[in-house]
Amino acid sequence: MLKPVRIVVAVMVLAAGCTSRDDSDALTIGAIYPISGVQGPGGLEEANGARLAVELANERGGVRGRPVRLELLDVDRGDAASRALDQLHRRGADVVLGTYGSTISAPAAVAAQRAGMVLWETGAVGLVGADGGAGESFFRMAPMGAGLGRAAVAFVRDQLGSSLGMTEPLRYAVAYVDDAYGRSVGLGAAEEARASGQELVGTFPYSVRGLDAPALVRSIAATKPDVLFVSAYLEDGIALRKAQVSEGLQLKASIGTSSSYCMPSFAAALGPAAVGLFASDKPDGREVRLDALQPEGRDVLAWGRARYRQHHGEDMTPAALSGFANTWALVGHVLPSSAGLSAPEVAQAARTLKLETGMLPNGAGLDLAGPGVDDAGENRRAVSVIWQWVDARTQAVVWPPAFATQPLQSIPIQ
Repeated sequence: MLKPVRIVVAVMVLAAGCTSRDDSDALTIGAIYPISGVQGPGGLEEANGARLAVELANERGGVRGRPVRLELLDVDRGDAASRALDQLHRRGADVVLGTYGSTISAPAAVAAQRAGMVLWETGAVGLVGADGGAGESFFRMAPMGAGLGRAAVAFVRDQLGSSLGMTEPLRYAVAYVDDAYGRSVGLGAAEEARASGQELVGTFPYSVRGLDAPALVRSIAATKPDVLFVSAYLEDGIALRKAQVSEGLQLKASIGTSSSYCMPSFAAALGPAAVGLFASDKPDGREVRLDALQPEGRDVLAWGRARYRQHHGEDMTPAALSGFANTWALVGHVLPSSAGLSAPEVAQAARTLKLETGMLPNGAGLDLAGPGVDDAGENRRAVSVIWQWVDARTQAVVWPPAFATQPLQSIPIQ
């Protein structure tokens, strides 16, 4: 069930409250994020980041002199996406932000294409289907899931392998939740291992519902991997890691990704069992190195860091920074450069405008691929990093060098 009223009111007050202009002239932008449900914690953080970018736009005069009103709906599952977009369209939104969750993003892309709207994806990494309007009505600012998986394996192969003293190809196992998110990231990792001459000893798709983590880990252990890649949500990611420890799975390295391994609550639940693990994900607001940014990116990041802490009492997480930076690309750059504010005009501006890497506060740039190519709708200047849990409370960016906050450490894992 959609829960629009409470959340929409909060967003409208905070995002548009900085301006005294007549609200009847406001430009309405829709947003769909999972504020509740399994993906609620990360979805709320990403939505808070998006809201912050709208607040900045309004503080700087809005879009073409018009205040921006953000209407946010709580969409916690894919089958609610179409109804949500219809509701936002009736409220005057031609452009919709979202969605954090890949299981929401794919059906939302289809619904946006059918409705003649633009879906501006700020965080979800999973593939959208052929009917999702990629490069026409769907644009993803965040790194693609397959890219996160490939980056994880490339990091282990090219950087970590030498520190492990490995001279032979490593043996990789890939476990992934069997949905749009998990398949995109997990199969990207598997393909990178296979294509680069590593030994892929097994892929292990699983369902979150009814997961028997110890049994899955025993199946993985039977393949004798050196490295385990995991594409999981938070609760199943924690369960799998606990099972690895309890079952005595011996690994040289393990790396996960955005919806589990990078989260503070992941390490909080695991304690020492998290130390030494890696995550392939987006940067967060605290760890972005200023020398990796252009002057505009530094300015916007400084504003965002201070204002987010003022509102929420904490630093921006990777999800929050993704929402902030990727929404700022839209309201701070694409919409002001567009010939008009209709969906086709915004889509054309999105394909045309280019921003150098480091122009956005997460270190990314803007170069969105048009339709008819393999990476249609994807941002070719998106940024991802490799995190390492250096102790049970601290994670550091260790790769690539331009974003690294600490050197890579060789830490044995439990």
